[in-house]
Order: sequence, then C-alpha cells, then structure tokens
Amino acid sequence: MKLYYTPHTCSFAPHIVLRELGIEAELRRVRIGPDPIVVADGRDFRELGALGYVPLLELDDGRVLHEGVSILQYLADQHPGSDLAPAPGSAERIELNQWLTFISSELHKLFSPWLFHPEYGEAPARIARERLQPRLALVDRHLAKNAFVLGERFSIADAYLYTIAGWARVLKMDLHPYPALDAYLDRIGQRDSVRDALRREREDARAQPERAPA
Repeated sequence: MKLYYTPHTCSFAPHIVLRELGIEAELRRVRIGPDPIVVADGRDFRELGALGYVPLLELDDGRVLHEGVSILQYLADQHPGSDLAPAPGSAERIELNQWLTFISSELHKLFSPWLFHPEYGEAPARIARERLQPRLALVDRHLAKNAFVLGERFSIADAYLYTIAGWARVLKMDLHPYPALDAYLDRIGQRDSVRDALRREREDARAQPERAPA
C-alpha cells in the first residue's frame, strides 16, 4: 500500500489513520503545484491523479483511491474492530458522515485558497477568515461538550478535523475565542499516531530531499 502525500496538507489525515491502525504503508511524497511530481522518481503525479492533488492511496492490488474522505472511510471499514468509524447504516454513521461533510465543505474548502494560493491576494484570505469564524465557533461549542467529534472515542473525523483545523495555527489565527478547539488540537497532537506520522514525514523529507524544479 502506498500513500501519496504532501507535508502540511490534508493528506496528513489518512496518514494519522494508517498509524492508528498500525499499517505500514509506503510514503510517496508529492510536490504539488502546476506541474505536480512524485519526488522519489520525478514521475508526473497526474498519471495517478488527474487533478494533481493529494491524498491518493494505492492499494496492493493496484487500485488507486482518490478523495481524502473516501480514503478515510475505506481504511476504517477495512478494520471494523478499530472503532475508527461506526457501522454502516447506523445512526452514529450518519453523524460521522455529517461531520466529514462539514469539515470538507465548510472548513477545508475555506482554508485552502488562503493557505495554498497566496497568488489570489488578500481578498480570499479576508473572506475566508470572516467565514471561518462562525464555523470554528460551532466546532468549539461541540468540543466543549465532547472529548472527540463523535463523543468519547477517537474516529476518522478527528484525524480530519485535527489536520484541517490545525491550519488555523499555521496561519496564526487567534484561537482564544475557541478555547475548546484550542485544547482539542493540543490533546490530539499528543496522540502516538499523530506524533509518529509527523516523525515519519520528517524522516522521509530528510531521506529524499526535494530538488528544485528544472
């Protein structure tokens, strides 16, 4: 199994889940941008993913899974004993899907232009900052009453929320208005899976330094 990833992007969420499951997937770092490449061999990444973005998960049988939410659910469903996702068809699974959709559409897509497209100028950053505030407030209210997204146990939604909401710190957003979210990011950041995924990505970067484009 191979995880195609880029550091500091949404691909960190499935990497966390892989570490939660103890799966030894091969890391394949991708340099995203107008001409995305697989760093290890210089291959055009669009041969695997036509739109050139991560994550991608290549399975042992050669199938390639696209879209982070689908990859997260696939990994959890292949290991039902992990409790990383409620059983399909259950009320709890519907709640999980609601949160995954919210994180994807209301947080992830607001952060992305601000974080990854500085060429768009200040206007998208300002708009994103304003629109994120009520959405982060909603998350904060939920986490003030719950240790994790689904209540008392870690799930794939936490891997995703931690990754995306953590961009607020990268962008130096003031999280004082969201104390429960701020504490949540600290708490999830101490999980062995998160620390191990971060360590492995750093080791991969040292082992295969990225060359400047020709």
